[in-house]
Amino acid sequence: MHVADRESRFPLRVLGILPRGAAVHVRGDDALDFLAKKRLGFSWLGVAQAEVDLSARLGRPVGIVLTSEVQGAEAARLSELARPL
Repeated sequence: MHVADRESRFPLRVLGILPRGAAVHVRGDDALDFLAKKRLGFSWLGVAQAEVDLSARLGRPVGIVLTSEVQGAEAARLSELARPL
């Protein structure tokens, strides 16, 4: 998959694929939702660029949910639901 290539370009580490709807800011039934962890050099612009870049490469909408932005029971639930790449 193109995700490993993108990890080297953007300050994110993709942990897995989430069920559709986890990235609520992305529309489309065919969208892919990824769970990712911030790395050194992280910026919100980098996340947006990674979403756009992956969307173009995969030919469908992509949303990225960051582990640092989800807390409590929801964080545990999303970690359990994430499927490895």
